[in-house]
This record gives sequence, C-alpha cells and structure tokens, in this order.
Amino acid sequence: MHGYNSPIVTIIFLNRFFYPDHSATSQMLSDLAFHLAGTGHKVAVITSRQRYDDPAAELPARETVNGVEVHRVRTPRFGRGNLAGRLLDYLGFYVGASAQLWALAERGDTVVAKTDPPLISIPAAWIARRRGARLVNWLQDLFPEVATVLGVRGLDGWAGRRLKALRNWSLRQASINVAIGRLMRDRLLAEGIPANKVTVIPNWADGAAIAPVAHDDNPLRHAWGLDGKFVVGYSGNLGRAHEFETILGAAERLRDDPRIRFLFIGSGAQAESVRAEAAARGLDNLLFQPYQPRAMLKFSLGAADAHLVVLRPELEGLIVPSKTYGCLAAGRPVLFVGDPEGEIGQEIEMENAGRACRTGDSSGLAGIIVQMAASQASSDFQRDARRLFEQSYDIGPVLKRFTAALDSP
Repeated sequence: MHGYNSPIVTIIFLNRFFYPDHSATSQMLSDLAFHLAGTGHKVAVITSRQRYDDPAAELPARETVNGVEVHRVRTPRFGRGNLAGRLLDYLGFYVGASAQLWALAERGDTVVAKTDPPLISIPAAWIARRRGARLVNWLQDLFPEVATVLGVRGLDGWAGRRLKALRNWSLRQASINVAIGRLMRDRLLAEGIPANKVTVIPNWADGAAIAPVAHDDNPLRHAWGLDGKFVVGYSGNLGRAHEFETILGAAERLRDDPRIRFLFIGSGAQAESVRAEAAARGLDNLLFQPYQPRAMLKFSLGAADAHLVVLRPELEGLIVPSKTYGCLAAGRPVLFVGDPEGEIGQEIEMENAGRACRTGDSSGLAGIIVQMAASQASSDFQRDARRLFEQSYDIGPVLKRFTAALDSP
C-alpha cells in the first residue's frame, strides 16, 4: 500500500469542503477520497461543517462516508459576501483544522493539503514535520499570486512577498507537490521548488456519468426551448478570474441571428452583473439557468453545442479551469477565451477539440461561433473533444496516477 513500515497508515486530506457539498474542489476531493478508501487505504478528511453555497449548513461533526472518516470543524459563517468576512472564515478553519490535524496525524501518515483555504499548506507543513508525517500539496491555484492579479489590496508589497516565501517553504517541505497543469508546474520551478518535488496530475471528469447525449434525447433542450438552435454554453462559476465582456460583445453581434443562443448555467461573484448587463443591452439571445443536480450534468452540458471556457490571460499557470474536462466529456468542443498560446488554448487547437480566441476579440469569437453553427465540421469537433477527454482526463486513469503518487515513498 504505502511503503511505510507501520501497518496502519492514514491519508489525511485538508480542504474546507467535502461531500455532500458539490463545489468543484469538494467533488475532486470526494472522488479521490472514496476511490482510495475503496482500494483499501485508510482515509480521513478534515473539513468544515458548511456547504460552499450554504454557509448556514450544519453538517455532522463526525461521520464515516463510503469508508472515509470525516472530521468537520466549526468555523465562522460570514460567507463570501465581503473580504473581511471571508478572511475570518479562513482564520477559523486554519485554527480548527490545524488542531484536528495535530490530534489525528501520526508518524508515517500522509497529509494532503489542498488550496481551500489558501495557504493551508503552511500549518500543514509545520504539523506534518513535527508529527513525523509526510506532506503532499495538491495545488488547485497559486496564492498569493492569484489574489495579487485580482487586485486584492495589501498583497502587492511586503505582505505578498512574505506570504509567498512562507508558501514556498511549505512546498519545499513536501515530498511531492501536485500541480494541475504544466504551466503551473513551470511557475513552481521558477519559484525554486525542486523538479523532483513537482508532478502534474490534472483534474478530471467522470466519463461514465458525463457522456455525449443526442439533442433529441435531452430533456433540458426541450424544456429550455433550445430545439433547432446552435447553443453556446457557459457552465459553472461566474467568478472574478473570468472575463465576460468578450462573450457579451459576441452575443451583441449575434443578437439578430435566429439560429444562435447563449446559455449560462451556474452562479458566482459576477453572475448578477452579467445578467444585468445582458438586460441593459437588450440581449434576449441569452438564457440563464441555475446550477443543475449532478445527476443531470450530462444533460445540462449536452444542452450546448459548444462550451465557453474563460480565463484572464494574466492568470495562466495560476489557475486551470477544470470545467474544461466536463465539456470535453460531454463531447462538446471548447471555445476558449483567453490567451490562445496558453495551456488550454494550445491543447484544444492542437487536438481539434475546439477553438481559441483572444480576450477582447468579440468579433473573432462571434465569427468562430457562426462558422461552427454553419459547418458540418461540428461533428468532428465533438468526436475529437471526447477523444481528448478519454485520452487524458477520464476519472479512472487519472485517479490511478494520483494513487500511485500517494503510495510512492
């Protein structure tokens, strides 16, 4: 199993959200934790009692789910409405999770620190070192760099440099740091993290749960009035890392084309502003729908003919939009809006799994959409999108890679 002499070795995960929460980091962690428990590993998760979309939720303090021991710590409940409240929520989790980790961790255990909240790797590294445990950092993004790019005040000077130094110290303490993209790996190497302590394992989607669905077999297409339309979808978080003016500009250019509709499914920090801007411009070719249950994901993703994935160019290597993998699993090409020379832009172009458009080029995006809507090549895009997914991002092979990384000494 793990390679340590002790017959009872626990893999302890740290993340603010876990099953039954349905946020992206929770789903990834839940998939991996349940897989490890199902293959005979002893697994524990230290998490909060909240849900991402419901700070008032009060999940059980302790339970076992699918063989995973879940330890939920009490935290403040200010939510994501303002920065001060979010920082207090983070601080509460740092304190509660650190105390729980100190109580649980034993010599030979493996501590896996994710990046929600940011910089949880710092207390995890300190505790793991003193308890004789092995540290693995699972990096979904790089903080404080992301916050600096997004304009969070106070992190562009001494404080930001100090936080980065502490973060890098925690990465050097780890036996391995899992980056979710090659450009993220390159950023870590540039920070002086040894190459033998960095590996790339992408996020994933479940190719059995999300599979291509013909339009005639999709109840959501019918329910949402999308029959006979070429639908450009955006599914997931409308967050601060995403830029929407390019999409709104393309929708404005295509407002009089009766073939084309834009479908937004999800919520996030920019959801209301996008909705308000669409209304102000009179864009009745945009349709907004809430998040759909996970069991309906293949239908909600399959309701579109192509999916938008957006990333501000300055965030390349700091974030990798994992919504990409669900879109590919659904057999839908990706319309990437960001840096065409970035990680996703290059891959989808190379694999004929979509097209990339530079941020700000609304006219170019509109042109790509019109070409796709009119072209018989759309079926080739769909085939190649699913092929790329099966080749690189299906849950089974990726979880095996992750398990091997955790089991290696």
